[in-house]
Amino acid sequence: MLDVPAWLWIAFAVTVVVSLAVDLLAHRDTHVIGFKEAAAWSGVWIGLAIVFGGVVFLVLGPTPGVEYTTAWLLEKSLSVDNLFVFALIFAYFKVPREYQHRVLFFGVIGALVFRGIFLAAGVAVVSRFTAVLFVFAAILFYSTYKILTGQDESFDPGQSFAVRMLRRIVPVRDEYAGPHFFVKEDGRRVATPLLAVVAAIEAADLVFAVDSVPAVLAVSDDTFIVYTSNAFAILGLRALYFLLAGLLDRFHYLSKGLALILSFIGVKLILQALHKMVSPDIPEIPSPVSLAVIAVVLAVSVFLSIRRPPEGAKETERAAED
Repeated sequence: MLDVPAWLWIAFAVTVVVSLAVDLLAHRDTHVIGFKEAAAWSGVWIGLAIVFGGVVFLVLGPTPGVEYTTAWLLEKSLSVDNLFVFALIFAYFKVPREYQHRVLFFGVIGALVFRGIFLAAGVAVVSRFTAVLFVFAAILFYSTYKILTGQDESFDPGQSFAVRMLRRIVPVRDEYAGPHFFVKEDGRRVATPLLAVVAAIEAADLVFAVDSVPAVLAVSDDTFIVYTSNAFAILGLRALYFLLAGLLDRFHYLSKGLALILSFIGVKLILQALHKMVSPDIPEIPSPVSLAVIAVVLAVSVFLSIRRPPEGAKETERAAED
């Protein structure tokens, strides 16, 4: 485990809290997030993640710096899958565009909490039971299979466990009430569909954590590296969604690229386990190589998607611009 100074943990926590506060204040009025605004915020989140990576490099050294960058880029690429599900959830619940940022804001807070719990548990398990790396590799290989066979697209927001439990706990009305999560009807407190959307978003993130946590633990088993990289990737998720909203279908090769990345990380996990359990002569895949592979696969996937757009892509772009 890295010897991380307390001030760096504090600096990270303050950065996250201040970033969330600034984002909330900047979007306190409900409005539709346009492309230019989303691009500007995406630049802010990416820049913040890169600056923090530079601090990690200077304070903790080159290896942790590369691991942080690799983990952040990996989580950023895997989060694109989340965007497709977000679009599906918003379409299913017919969420007005001006309320979507509010939903994603609370979704991000929930993701930061739950990812922290899962990653801490994952680090603890890996540090004690190396053989669990084989289980994690199997999860990633199965995820690859689901992506390539299209089984990953069978998500039904209305039937998710979180939404069904919410409807059992509190009555949910059919109509929205502006940006509010609760309203009073006939003297009782009832939820609006907006709260059900938040529940569906959180449920989707828990599902994606099944892939995300094993993948990032292949890059590093240090709590500081895995959580900070996840946090900065999650912080930029909302802006990325609005930046690519309406254009997600254009990047049709990206899912194939993600499948390749997951398989590569699965192989990396197996080699790590064999190196620790069988023989130190079995080579591990260095973090710089992992970073290069992820970056190249993403670049090629995006390039091929732009070079060979799917049928109807131009119509989708016009709709997004409108």
